[in-house]
Amino acid sequence: MEKDKLTYDIIGCAMKVHNMLGNGFQEVIYQRCLAIELERANIAFEREAEQTIYYQGINVGTRRADFVVENKVIVELKALTTLEDVHLAQAKNYVVAYNFEKGLLINFGATSLQYKLIFHPTAPSH
Repeated sequence: MEKDKLTYDIIGCAMKVHNMLGNGFQEVIYQRCLAIELERANIAFEREAEQTIYYQGINVGTRRADFVVENKVIVELKALTTLEDVHLAQAKNYVVAYNFEKGLLINFGATSLQYKLIFHPTAPSH
């Protein structure tokens, strides 16, 4: 698989934030700081992007993604001591519901930055 520069750059921005702040802040603080780092890196993004969720073609509500980066990657942030399976499942659901090829789950709450790259189950190459 070809190295993915965009997800690599997003993770790099998240590492800068985590290195500066460490853990222990609320998710919204990390979200604001990541927005600053993405802007500094000239990475296009939309924050709190609202998407419609469909069930069998029927609109069942909306959900706001923490970030949609360059209309290619959905980014979900957490500020938890430990990521659990439910958080990974949530991020996978967003990738599918928003119909993105991939997503990133980033956790600022642990001592070291944690991240998981998530692929859409029907994406062609992963």
